[in-house]
Amino acid sequence: MRGIILSGGSGSRLSPLTKITSKQLLPIYNKPMIYYPLHTLIQAGIKEILIIVAPERAGDYLNLLGSGKDFGVKFTYEIQDEPKGLAEAFLIGENFIDDEDVAMILGDNIFEDNFSKEINSFKGGGKVFVKKVPDPERFGVVKFNKEEKIETIVEKPKNWISDFAVTGLYVYDSRVVEIAKSIKPSKRGELEITDINNWYLQKSELEAAKVEGLWLDAGTFDSLLAAQNVAKEKLADKMSF
Repeated sequence: MRGIILSGGSGSRLSPLTKITSKQLLPIYNKPMIYYPLHTLIQAGIKEILIIVAPERAGDYLNLLGSGKDFGVKFTYEIQDEPKGLAEAFLIGENFIDDEDVAMILGDNIFEDNFSKEINSFKGGGKVFVKKVPDPERFGVVKFNKEEKIETIVEKPKNWISDFAVTGLYVYDSRVVEIAKSIKPSKRGELEITDINNWYLQKSELEAAKVEGLWLDAGTFDSLLAAQNVAKEKLADKMSF
């Protein structure tokens, strides 16, 4: 299993904070934001991690994280010239992924759970991690059938489908690269991760794991503040770096 942290983009929703640094390098209590998704991958035993960054911030990430030696892992870096959707991470990371399984996490997603069991038990296909939320219309949403299997995934549905949102952690086998090559940009010009999930779903190869603990997408001022408080109370002391 290899890991990818998608940490590109301009972070425009957090301007002016992001005029001078990457969103994922902003402090969450006493650690940079990216430490939290990094911890999620390392906790699951992943030793080779690709970090995808915006070109103007590449030096900042290299200065902070280095080769990965200080974390007991190996880092590779790639540039995302401009954000074109989450699924683009697998095109950028094609050579890195090679023929291995891959776990991809968004650089602004903060989880309380330890996903070691769910990631290490992966046997192929695809796996998404879902969480009940009060505002599912903001996310990709999963509807389960009576057997608790995924029935439908819809990106930002206008009408209520369910309250299970797809979080920013995904696990796929190496076919994900060719799938990403085959999908077409959406109306907003992005390669949608939901299209990849639907490819696996149509082949009955997509599973969902439910997130029990806290999950925060720290991409807005309100969620950034919430992440600060949660990190101080629950998360910071659990991290080994």
